[in-house]
Amino acid sequence: MLDSLNPISSCKKYGVSPWQCPQFLFVVMGIVTIFAITIIYFLAVLRIGNPTIVSLLVLLVAGFLLIMNFVITNSFERMAEASKLKSEFIHIVSHQLRAPLTNIKFSLDFLVSTRMVQTKEQQEEYFNVIQENSIRMGNLIDNLLTVAQIESSSFPLSKVEVSLEGIAQKLVQKFKFFALASNIKLMIFSADHSLQVLADPLWVEQVMENLLDNAIKYTKGGGEVIIKIYQKKRKVFYEVQDNGVGIPKEEQNFIFEKFFRSDNSFKKQTGGTGLGLHIAKKIIEKMGGEIEFSSKENKGSIFWFSLPIK
Repeated sequence: MLDSLNPISSCKKYGVSPWQCPQFLFVVMGIVTIFAITIIYFLAVLRIGNPTIVSLLVLLVAGFLLIMNFVITNSFERMAEASKLKSEFIHIVSHQLRAPLTNIKFSLDFLVSTRMVQTKEQQEEYFNVIQENSIRMGNLIDNLLTVAQIESSSFPLSKVEVSLEGIAQKLVQKFKFFALASNIKLMIFSADHSLQVLADPLWVEQVMENLLDNAIKYTKGGGEVIIKIYQKKRKVFYEVQDNGVGIPKEEQNFIFEKFFRSDNSFKKQTGGTGLGLHIAKKIIEKMGGEIEFSSKENKGSIFWFSLPIK
């Protein structure tokens, strides 16, 4: 509690000097504001004498100084937050890349080693490790580029009439062997086959694929994944329901944050970059829609998004 009132400790959180720290600057600007108002008050009393005019002058100056104080500290706060996010981004990306690079290096060391007898099966196993980790790094780079695109002002986005059911049917065909291999029943229900939304077909398909892929990956063998497409008022909903591992309640507030992966994902040893849901949320919001979910640990999850009807 006392640390939150200490501006120096707040500066350490951002990793910046006190003169770049918004909390410290707020205190300094507050002291300067009080001093300036006091000086102006006494000068006004000596020069003007009229209590009403003096009060109005002091209030005007105080209001101006408070606005300037807010603008300056708010600007520095955004700069400090950006600096913190940049440091966290570098740390997380380096951590995400370190593991696959280590696996590739270990596999290559084994394959080029002349001191160890290598069977054909061992060589194939290590080549598979190299391939899987190369794909993992490629996916991370692709997702990072997508995030950069989304957060830039030049994000390519078109809005045309799109059938979510048509895309869903194509994805069901794409994932049916993956689901079959995991002994998962994959179903799709559409209340109205003519439903269309205004969206970018490429980006909305990426979101739909991400939600379906997650549902299958985090569902235990023998489970089921259900896709539902329906209309409410002037919106069309795409919903993916599973009876998989679910998301712990204490982690649900972070599910759409960059690089976040729940403990369940590590327990199931599923691959991923932790960027898929963050990208999905940003894309849907860019197209004027909303994305939400509900989940219970060990019971399953329901993810859905809505887009304006055509």
